[in-house]
Amino acid sequence: MHDDRSAEGSGPITTSSGTNADESRLISGKAAQGTKVYSPNGDELGHIDDIIIEPVSGRVVYGVLQFGGVLGLGAEYHPVPFGRLSYDEGRGGYVTELTKEQLESAPRHDGNWYEDRTWQEKSHKHYGLEPYWRA
Repeated sequence: MHDDRSAEGSGPITTSSGTNADESRLISGKAAQGTKVYSPNGDELGHIDDIIIEPVSGRVVYGVLQFGGVLGLGAEYHPVPFGRLSYDEGRGGYVTELTKEQLESAPRHDGNWYEDRTWQEKSHKHYGLEPYWRA
């Protein structure tokens, strides 16, 4: 860590990435649930229903986006590679360049998508990313 604290020891510690080391930048998976997801022009696309973690590396791989439906009925759930989501502090939510049409045309999945490498590869390709196990 790069320490930009003044010689007197006062002031925040700034890491080499420019973040304030005195402030926690971590959130729990539970806190991420319900976080809104926006298009670049500010339209709300839905919200994060779940996050999916690769257990060996600890890497967050997918944000499961819930959108559509009324009061959760008829809603669709789309695992979106987390690399397609950027947190926007001003909005208090994630922003993605993906359109509603791209989400709706994503490869369909069933309940075992967690274990289906073929589906995962199709999904990553659909969203323009290299599969996480190759990146």
